Amino acid sequence: MSLSQEEKPSVPWGCGFGLRRPYTLLCDLDVMWGVVVEAVAASGLLAAVLLAFVLLCRLRLVTEAQKRSGIGSILLLLFGIIGLFGLSFGYLIEPDESLCVVRRTLWGIFFALCFSCMLAQGVRLCRLARESRTPDGCALAGLALGLTSVQGIIAAEWLLLTVLQEGHPACHYQPLEFTLACSYVLGLLLAALLSAGLALCGKTRKWRCNAVWLLVSCLMSILLWVGWVCFYTYGNQALGKSPDWDEPALAVALVAQGWLLLLCHAAPEAHACLQAAPQPLVPDYFDTSQNSSRMRETSLEEDIPLSHRQFVDSHGYAFDENTTGLRSGSHHNGSTGARPSAPFRSNVYQPTEMTMILNGGADDNSGKETALKEDEWRCADDPEEK
Repeated sequence: MSLSQEEKPSVPWGCGFGLRRPYTLLCDLDVMWGVVVEAVAASGLLAAVLLAFVLLCRLRLVTEAQKRSGIGSILLLLFGIIGLFGLSFGYLIEPDESLCVVRRTLWGIFFALCFSCMLAQGVRLCRLARESRTPDGCALAGLALGLTSVQGIIAAEWLLLTVLQEGHPACHYQPLEFTLACSYVLGLLLAALLSAGLALCGKTRKWRCNAVWLLVSCLMSILLWVGWVCFYTYGNQALGKSPDWDEPALAVALVAQGWLLLLCHAAPEAHACLQAAPQPLVPDYFDTSQNSSRMRETSLEEDIPLSHRQFVDSHGYAFDENTTGLRSGSHHNGSTGARPSAPFRSNVYQPTEMTMILNGGADDNSGKETALKEDEWRCADDPEEK
């Protein structure tokens, strides 16, 4: 016996693909917010998966330790963003007890994972900006996971107290209770904001752009949280839409937070890690690996003080003159025969130009007096030169 027209279950407009309750919000065109949230969440989910895939495929190309240390926290952040987009679909399905338990548990965990990854990135940027070195990537990932586990403990205790001990249904809770259960998540966000501000105050300007993106992400996330918390706790009641608009408000908050973190933090950080280091146009004289031969050549000269260098230069100059005079021959004298004039002249103190400059011409005058005395002695010894 066929059902009458009034007894047939009504199918929402747009749900012609066999979707029935409790999945009608995924296709109901009369209630447009479900379709819009579904489309935005699906596109964000696909973008996050593609970004994580690209980062994993090009991981071997990242050779710098400073950039490689941040990849683990970026991948964890992308996993948290995928969780935010996926959890938004849970608010497009009519709730039951098991679904409400999943919502209350995973909401704070996924947000805590995202914000703890941002805090780990802030710690990494602070070390890079102040000390030009970074913690190990495994340590940063462990820090993010450890901070996330605290929120998991808080959510489990909340469920145990309200559902098991007091016997309340898992889907019945006050908005203020839900907000207070996420207070630890808000603390992580404020800590990430503080770390981004400290990274901007560092002495190294190379990582300032990363710190600016982190700061912008934290500030916009705080504004988003203030908006949805105020609307969820007080706005719905003021407008008289308290039970009906609770789930749309939470679903929109999940999708908005996911796209905000994806565009303002995950994508810039991934681009910075995958970007090749610029090749220097001029040789870097401070790089010991490129200039080891040059440093070996100049190390001996740099170790000699300036006063000792002048002494070595003057003696070297006198030694060269002496050697030249010995090769040039001797001065012939009529009475005594050959007399070595050049070697004798070379044994006389010959001041260098640097010595004359430093001594103010005193050595020059003494050299002239010595030369005059030598000429007088030569004339007395050889009457023909007179």
